[in-house]
Amino acid sequence: MPQTEMTCHSPATEQAPDGATRIALIGSPNGGKTSIFNQLTGLHAKTGNYPGVTVSRSEGVARIHDHTFAIEDLPGTYSLSPISPDEQVVVDVLDGRMDQVSAPDALVVVADATALRRSLLLLAEVLPRHLPTAVVVTMTDELRRRQGSLDVTALSQALGVPVVAVVANRGIGIGELRNLLTTWHDWGRPPLDPPSRSSELAGWVDSVLDTAGYEDPDPDSRTERIDKVLLHPVWGTIVFFAVMFLFFQALFAWAAPLQDAVEGFFDWLASLVGEHVGNPILASLLGDGILGGVGAVLTFVPQILLMYLLLALLDAVGYMSRAAFLMDKVMSRAGLEGRAFVAMLSSFACAIPGIMATRTIPSAKDRIATMLSAPLATCSARLPVYVLLVGILVPAGSSLGPVSVRGLVLFGMYLLGALSAMLAARVVKKITDRSGTLLPFYMEMPPYRIPTPRSVGMAMWEPTKAFLRKAGTIIMGATIVIWALTTFPLRSDAEMTAAGVDPSDEVAATAYNMEHSAAAKVGKAIEPVFAPQGFDWRVNISLIGSMAAREVAVSTLGQVASASDPEDDVSVSESVQKWTYTDGPHQGEKVFTPDTTIAMLIFFAFALQCVATIGILKRESGGWKWPAIAFGYMFVLAWVGSSLAAIITRVVM
Repeated sequence: MPQTEMTCHSPATEQAPDGATRIALIGSPNGGKTSIFNQLTGLHAKTGNYPGVTVSRSEGVARIHDHTFAIEDLPGTYSLSPISPDEQVVVDVLDGRMDQVSAPDALVVVADATALRRSLLLLAEVLPRHLPTAVVVTMTDELRRRQGSLDVTALSQALGVPVVAVVANRGIGIGELRNLLTTWHDWGRPPLDPPSRSSELAGWVDSVLDTAGYEDPDPDSRTERIDKVLLHPVWGTIVFFAVMFLFFQALFAWAAPLQDAVEGFFDWLASLVGEHVGNPILASLLGDGILGGVGAVLTFVPQILLMYLLLALLDAVGYMSRAAFLMDKVMSRAGLEGRAFVAMLSSFACAIPGIMATRTIPSAKDRIATMLSAPLATCSARLPVYVLLVGILVPAGSSLGPVSVRGLVLFGMYLLGALSAMLAARVVKKITDRSGTLLPFYMEMPPYRIPTPRSVGMAMWEPTKAFLRKAGTIIMGATIVIWALTTFPLRSDAEMTAAGVDPSDEVAATAYNMEHSAAAKVGKAIEPVFAPQGFDWRVNISLIGSMAAREVAVSTLGQVASASDPEDDVSVSESVQKWTYTDGPHQGEKVFTPDTTIAMLIFFAFALQCVATIGILKRESGGWKWPAIAFGYMFVLAWVGSSLAAIITRVVM
């Protein structure tokens, strides 16, 4: 079955063929809809053990026997009376008002067995639409574990619609559900309309539950015991920062051996190119351009994998909702509600899903404030840049007792991103909404769950695969362009000789040619702009390239290092530390001194260097006004912040 995979830039989707039966999955947040969607379609839409993961409509194809279905995964909602954009999507799809999307032929209401009463309230709003409807009851294993009970057959009879029980994350009951879908014509239309008055509706729900032999599950004592610590205003905050601290310590300590192995592999490939490719231009393209550039980025794949593994584990066990609860008070001081933290949290993987997650925020002004601040959260694209620069700044093996100094600095950079995002949100909120009114924040605390290897594996692999695809497309394309700009126009032997450079000296000739290339002219032209930071033309080239994707900065430094120091079998970090200014008042002095390195860290922490993020800002805000403001204020913040950082470092050191 053909699949279209989800990246951080797009939801999981596969276009259904014309004539396919359209089935919409509807249910409350964190009820298991997306897990069912993935099981039916074979796609890998993001799932999570916290509400608000699905914020846009996803579509996939399920081929069952001779039937073809277009399965739609709708955002979670408690009601068909929308108060936020993601909930409005649900109503628009059901009413057939979504552009280029037909109304569904049938509905599958996903009901959480541990909170069936609430799910029936949503079902009561769905049934009057008189579409063929079925109910899928999820989390029946959790219901039994907590001494609850439910007669699925009796529930079906009470509702007058087909009902099937599944445990979605383990695939239990999915076969029965697939067979049920093939009989959708026989579901008929719901034979009853629940009462519309709230006073009568409660009685109807009680009657259905009594008929179905439903026994409410016991309180989850295990979850309650853990939450007494994790949700405590003091102990919970201590645990939160301890978890984050260990997270970044692990990124350096655990990934280092694999990173060295990947780096050695690309060094070996580059040496093979040098030995067996006779054409010097082609050898330079393959060895210095592609392997030196893209290879420099791919050496950080172990850190990317490990980061997503740890995030997937925290997500799957149910810790993310607790983190949002703890941060609600912090977010309120920034003038935002706790739902904004979910968007910020998503932005630590990629700003794009973070910006899309603002759809769950009811207030338009809060959405704008969160969208403009979310790109400051440290996304995975910044990680390779940070790891490279921290490796330059802090000697290997530096520690404070058992604590890695490199991990400590990396933790500080992520903390800087979070704090600056909240401060920016507060400023924007003050400007756009002087009332300071906050809507109440409600978030359901899901039970703690043991992660399944499949769900954790997919949560780790899918974004890593997107990173690899990005390396093979955007980053490689940008790398080839930058290689051409740093290579051409080629200088003649006569010109080099006249300049006192021996054309037979490969290192000297390459360095001379690069310094007089088209890219060098651009890099030198903007040197006055970045003089306070101490950036030379090579660093400036990496800043320009990083507009396509932040990781291009690493690939640019890698290919320049590879080309200018071809005989040195050293890492990019070790190579760039030997760079000296080639002209100007600091000629002959080191480029990557502590002040310049710290300035570059600060610049990347604040600058909006992602075309895709600018594009999604335009789409979500409805125009170019807010993306232009975001790019402008973040560039000013980056330039001023990096300038001050460099100046202060020079004074202190």
